[in-house]
Amino acid sequence: MTDIFNNKILCGKCDVKMKPVDFEKNGFVLRAVVCPKCHSKIIHPKDEQEYNNFINLKKKQFNVKMRFVGNSYAVSIPREIVNFMQEQEKIMDEMVRLSFEEFGRISLNFGNPNLRDKLKKEKYH
Repeated sequence: MTDIFNNKILCGKCDVKMKPVDFEKNGFVLRAVVCPKCHSKIIHPKDEQEYNNFINLKKKQFNVKMRFVGNSYAVSIPREIVNFMQEQEKIMDEMVRLSFEEFGRISLNFGNPNLRDKLKKEKYH
């Protein structure tokens, strides 16, 4: 199937050929075309859908239990979050980085940041 952005796209307002651009929003690199004359922007539909899925997932709050396993505690990560991450990165390491950000806040970082940057470049260029 041919990507719609592989074709010439004319601005609906000024009938000028739009130029392809990439821009970042909340860690997502979105493909778009921009009119050089009136600066109208059209975001690639697939990228926009992935971004909207992220925003919808981000709005959800999950209540999970902390369990004692061996000498450590374990927290389950909802499948919905893991599935979304796997769709975006296509590869997920078994190891995650855990850090204590501030009182009452822990962060989990999945995957290798260098690998994530490499996948972004492959996906969008």
